[in-house]
Formats: sequence, C-alpha cells, structure tokens
Amino acid sequence: MKNIAKGSYEEILVEDGFYILKIQNDTKELQTVEREIDSSFIQFHFCLKGKTRFNFNEGSYHLEVTEENSLLLYNTQKDLPLNLIVSPNSWLLSVVMTIRKFHSLFSNEAEYIPFLSGENKEKKYYSQEMVSPAIAVVLSQLMNYNLHPSIKQLYIKGKVYELISLYFNKTEDANLEQCPFLADEDNVRRIRMAKEIMISRMAEPPTLAELSQEIGLSLKKLKEGFKQIYGDSVYGFLFDYKMEYARKMLETGKHNVNEVGLKVGYSTASHFIASFKKKYGTTPKKYLTSNA
Repeated sequence: MKNIAKGSYEEILVEDGFYILKIQNDTKELQTVEREIDSSFIQFHFCLKGKTRFNFNEGSYHLEVTEENSLLLYNTQKDLPLNLIVSPNSWLLSVVMTIRKFHSLFSNEAEYIPFLSGENKEKKYYSQEMVSPAIAVVLSQLMNYNLHPSIKQLYIKGKVYELISLYFNKTEDANLEQCPFLADEDNVRRIRMAKEIMISRMAEPPTLAELSQEIGLSLKKLKEGFKQIYGDSVYGFLFDYKMEYARKMLETGKHNVNEVGLKVGYSTASHFIASFKKKYGTTPKKYLTSNA
C-alpha cells in the first residue's frame, strides 16, 4: 500500500479474508492511494464526503464516486487493484472481502443477489448506487466510534455485517423501519452541519440550544440524531476531536502547551493539561517525551 501526501489510511482486519479500509484526506491536496487487490475479492466502496476517482488499466479508464454514493466492484477474471485519486477533504470507507467469504453470507440466498446468480457469477460486475440514510448512519458510526479497546473489534464486525445487510436490503421503506428519525435525509444533513459547526468553532462552541436553533432542529432531535450518527453526545464528540487535534499539534513540535490549549478552547494551561490527561492518561509533556 502506498499513501502519498498527507492524510489518513487505516486498514482493519475484520476476520480472515475480510477488511475495512478507512481513507481520510483532510488536506487541500490530492491524495493517491494504491493497494493490491486480486480477483478473489469483492469490493464495496462508500464515499462519505468529497469525491474519489478510481483508475483502472493503468489510468486508461476511470470511475468517479462522489459524496453519498457507493461503488461495487467484482471481477473473477481479472485483478482490480486500488488506484485512487482522493480529492481534498474527502472520506472513503471500503469493505473488501474474499468472494468465498461473501458467498458464505448468502449461501441460501444466491438468487437474491444479482451477481451471485448462475448467469453472472463468472462475469465482472460494477454497480454505482446512492447511499441510503440508513447506510449513511452506519458509515458515520464506523468512521467515528468512541469505544473501549476490548469491544472495538466486536463493534466493527457487527457494523460491517449491518452495512452489507442494508446494502442488499431492497424492501420498500426499509429505512423507515430501521430509523424513523434518520430516514429523513434533511435531518441527516442538519446533524452533519451541527458536527461541522462544532468543529469549526471548537475554541468557542455554541451551546446546544444555540446549535439546535442554528441548524433548525429541536434540541431533542439534535441530541438523538447526533448520538445515532456519531455514537456520542455532541460535547463528547467535540472533546475527543479537540484532544486528537491537540495531540497532532503537539507532535509537530511547533507549538507549546499553552498555545495548543488556547487553540482548542482552554483559557488556562492547567485546564487543558487536566483534559489531556483524562483522555490519554498522561500529561502533554510526558506524552511528547514518551513518543520522542
């Protein structure tokens, strides 16, 4: 795997022959990601924000997947290695599993899945679809979880199985049954707006009442929706984001503890140090010494 330019690439093994790839390009530059994937795998790619270009045949052919869209790739006759151009401020979550593993999930339902039917199982199959609100919730939960390490693997495994199930669920009004509140795409959009507002103003964040008024949702819907999408309360999410932001600032070596604390909204160094210790179990200074 090559990862060029700044950004985040995380590969999580769900179980043998079954992976999640989390690609986040939060920079202002294009990011190139390459990874070998042979013909024994099926690939599901979900663009959470921005856009990503998939290059094939050494760039002679490409497909672009935009925000809130997905791409399914399946070809038993030819390897389909990842060759991605990830646009600035773009997030992609991919599920890659062996075709053998995938068949085992639907062994009694092969005719239900178009490309598992007899006439298609030896052919290539590409499919682009819109991401449903129910799937958008699961994707956000997979990108933004706040869990004890001992249960993280179990949570991820459960969410990936849920994601695949929802992807192939063609029942009408399925999203309404899954989550009445988040079936409303406008509500999902407003909750995402709330997250961006909190991040952009993390040093002086609005109160929940102010936030709910700004995004046009009741306080109750804001709290419930944020918890469902991001797996944490509004301020719980913001705290984790601020601490991670602070940690990365400290690691650059360009800022002292006071500067970092002020940047993330702490008026005194002692308050920032206490919060950092609560999150990471050590002070900023000791953290930097142990990671030097």
